[in-house]
Amino acid sequence: MFNIEKFDIKLSTETIGRNFIYCEDIDSTNSFLLKSKEYNKHGLVFFAEYQSAGRGRRNRTWLSTKEQNLTFSIMLKDGISADNINILILGASVAVAQALENLYQFKVNLKWPNDVLINNKKISGILVESTSKGSKIEKAVIGIAVNVNQAGFTGQFNIQPTSVRKEFRKEVSREKLLSEILNCFEEIFNLSINNKEKVLNDWRMRCNLIGEKIKIEDGDKTIHGIFEDIDENGYLQLKTNNEITSIHFGEISLPQ
Repeated sequence: MFNIEKFDIKLSTETIGRNFIYCEDIDSTNSFLLKSKEYNKHGLVFFAEYQSAGRGRRNRTWLSTKEQNLTFSIMLKDGISADNINILILGASVAVAQALENLYQFKVNLKWPNDVLINNKKISGILVESTSKGSKIEKAVIGIAVNVNQAGFTGQFNIQPTSVRKEFRKEVSREKLLSEILNCFEEIFNLSINNKEKVLNDWRMRCNLIGEKIKIEDGDKTIHGIFEDIDENGYLQLKTNNEITSIHFGEISLPQ
């Protein structure tokens, strides 16, 4: 079972995670916070041991063994705008990467826009959703899942999954890892408002596909080109026939 006292001892944030909800079982932490009028405070973290309808991008199912991993959502209300939503997706990936590097000295790679990889295997995914009134974003919810102590995975996957336990070769403290992720994320959240170029550069240094030929699939549409860079809003810049196209959506991979 998750020990909230152990988690709280390691948490050094001012806001993120200071309001904390623990839940045994729910459909989706993201869905709950998006709909909730009661739990609506900036920085609130909603942690669930098991999500029956956990999901990733493009409505893909996220399967996680109960009491083995981290599945949680962060409520954001202050300093949120349409301009920095995509920065927050990249920033959340960086926060997870930094926590894994700090605690376990992993070599972490990031795959645009939201995948965290170790040895080309997926250890974490991020999903950002928001509600708006007119052109103003009312709140954003960042859902983060990290495979921590799960020993094995069954099924078919676009990217082979892994866990901290599999890569580190022993069980680790979920409480310590969650607090470290939130500590890193609070710093990155502040940077996303005041110095987003630092967030973008921290993401770039962990992405090994920049400069490579890639394939982007979006529904039944496929585009090939060179991953030139990410722009000031975090969108992928694809070079095709000496033209640069800004890509907002899609699944990237190396061409076969």
